Parts: sequence; C-alpha cells; structure tokens
Amino acid sequence: MNLRITPGMIDDAATALKKLLSFSQPADAVLSGFFHERRALGQRERGFIAETVYAVLRRRRLLERLAQPLATPRRLILAALVRINGLSQRQLAEVVTAEEAEWLGGLRAQPEQALDFAVRVDFPDWLIERLRPRLSEEELLQLARGLNQSAPLDLRVNSLKATREAVLARLAADAIGAEACRYAPLGVRLKSKPALARHPLYLDGAIEVQDEGSQLLGCLLAPKRGEMVVDFCAGAGGKTLLLGAMMRSTGRLYAFDVADKRLARLKPRAARAGLSNVHPVRISGENDAHVKRLAGKIDRVLVDAPCSGLGTLRRNPDLKWRQTPESVAELARKQRDILAAAARLVKPGGRLVYATCSILPEENELIVDAFLADHSGFRRLSASALLAEQGIDIDCGDDMRLLPHRHGTDGFYAAAMERQA
Repeated sequence: MNLRITPGMIDDAATALKKLLSFSQPADAVLSGFFHERRALGQRERGFIAETVYAVLRRRRLLERLAQPLATPRRLILAALVRINGLSQRQLAEVVTAEEAEWLGGLRAQPEQALDFAVRVDFPDWLIERLRPRLSEEELLQLARGLNQSAPLDLRVNSLKATREAVLARLAADAIGAEACRYAPLGVRLKSKPALARHPLYLDGAIEVQDEGSQLLGCLLAPKRGEMVVDFCAGAGGKTLLLGAMMRSTGRLYAFDVADKRLARLKPRAARAGLSNVHPVRISGENDAHVKRLAGKIDRVLVDAPCSGLGTLRRNPDLKWRQTPESVAELARKQRDILAAAARLVKPGGRLVYATCSILPEENELIVDAFLADHSGFRRLSASALLAEQGIDIDCGDDMRLLPHRHGTDGFYAAAMERQA
C-alpha cells in the first residue's frame, strides 16, 4: 500500500466500520451508502476504506483480541493495517498517538499460533461447531485461511463474441496481467483488480465478471443448442448469460426469479452479450402458473438456490457475522421447496442441477439426499464424470464441492441429477 495515509482517512474508515459492525445490512450496501454521503472522497481514499474495513470483517475475532481492552472501530482499523495489511509504524507515524504507536509496536510480536483455535479460524462459534464433525482441525484451519482472504477477479469470456486467447492478448496489450483459469474453459483470472466497466471488451459483451466456480456450474448443466432450459433462481443473470452462450443463443432459456429488479438488470446484459434466446420471467413463487405450464417439458434446469452465501466469504466476509443457525434453518426449508418445485419442470431424460455457494451440509447434500429419497424418478450423476466429458480434469467428488484452499474458487456445492425415462 503506497498511498499516503492521512488522519481523515483513518477517521473515515473507523466511521464506516462502526456502521458495518451493526450488521443490519449487507456490507456492500452500507459502504455504497457511506460513499454516497461523502462524494468528495477520491478513488484512492474509497479503495483504502473499503480494503481496510473488509480486512477487519475477515479477521474480526483476531483483531478484537489484539485490540483488547479497547476494541474500538479506530483501534480495529489500526490493528488491521499493521497485522493484516502489513503496514509499518513509520507509514502510520502521522496518524497515531504516542500511546497507539506503543500498542501497535507489540502487535507483530504476538504469534497467532498461541491464540485460541476459534480466534485463528475467525468464524463464529456456531459455524465452527457445524463444521467440526466433518473436518479435522487442520482441514478447518485450511478452509478458514482460504475463505478469510480476498478473492481474485475472474472473468468469463463470452464465446459468442471472442476466444479466450484473443481476450488474453487484448488484456496483455493493455498491460492488464491475466492468465487462463485452471479449470473453467472460458475463465480468465486477473492479477489485479482494475476497473473494467469502460473497457472495450466489457462494453462489447466479450467478457463478464464471474468466479471460476460459478462458471463450472454451467459446465455441469451443459445445455445444448436448441434445448429448452430454465435458470430457476436467475437473479441478475450471471449464470443465465453463460448458459445462453453455451446454447449459442438457440432454443429457449427461461430466467425465473421472484424479483422484478433483478430480472430488469438481466435484459441489458443479455443484449450486450448478443443473446436472443433469453426470456426473463417473474414468478410469484414455486407454484407459479409459469412453472405449472412448463412441467415435464424442460431439458435442463439449474437451481442455484438462495443460501447462506458462506462459500463467498472472500467477497462477503460480513455474511459469517450476519448469518445465524436460525437463518440457515429457514433457508434450508426454502431450498427443499424450491428444489421440489423446479424438479417438476424436468422432462424424462432431462437434467437437474441443484447448487449453492454454501459450505454447510444442511444446505447441500442433506437437501439433495432428502429430495432423492422422496423422488425415486431421479438418480444422482457423477459431477466429476460430467466435467471430465468436457475435458475438465478436477477432483471435486461425485457431488461437486469446490473450496478456495483446494481449487482457488469460491466455496460451491452442486449435485447433478437425471430424471429417468
């Protein structure tokens, strides 16, 4: 961090953090509102504030322990700058008091290995207890280290508009460091996080921002030209765009969602991507008339279910402090209902993929196990085998489990099923 840090930047970061620590809203929404109120802040100052408060959210338990007995937002910010971001006391000399300087001097000397296991993992207690039965302490620590760091920026090449080789060449010509993703055949991983909204590749629809793991969900569904496909929980349509390109803009691709606002954002994105086969449909719920009308007619259905998002902590670290056992139980009830409703769409011989960005079994395999126990007409398929058929060599299990410390992606779960003829 070469930016000269001023007292005002520390104060602004502490003010933003205080708002975030109420956990009343998603962190990105809180920061967006904070920056809207302070329009005079420059791009660098905004970047500093965002990076620093997110560092606190990622390592909140560690930093609160180190800041005791005065774990104020200001002290948490200073502790994050020294302990997480690696700033020297010289870089902070202009913004700290003599007492703070003395306290910060002792922070580096406290080894993390000597701290409690829960502090080193930096998850809430309830989440640690949910994961302990399935993971050894070392595995849990590795998972936590993977999730408690910042995510890289991944792009997906739109195969209707460009090849991955051409995109990599253009990025190199623009001095943007990038490389091909390890698994996703259309994935590109950037070595930094440049602003891309005005880049010609983005404006032309040749690239979209999409995590490599999310791209692999599309490969698991593997829609073909001319098929009828449903993205059952489409949201703003990131996966819809991938499916549409895989279908070469043929057939019919229905994007279902309960929110008009999310679907409205999909329309311009689909147009920019050159897709004419996308049909956004607002549904009132799992039993909407559109769902009943298409029952038994769909070749492939993707259910990227609403979930806790605990696999996306690299991007959304506030989720581990905002979710609770009660909220996860409520989500699991919705997931069961949504999967059962979406399954009615699948025709004999068709494919159903259930996915979440969660790391919890009660949102993942337990949902699928219960569904298959109640729906004998469906059988589980091997995710590894389906991906291998497309030349994707990845050790992800029969149900696809992606984890940051193993695969370099967000935490994803997906199960592929087939309706038997």
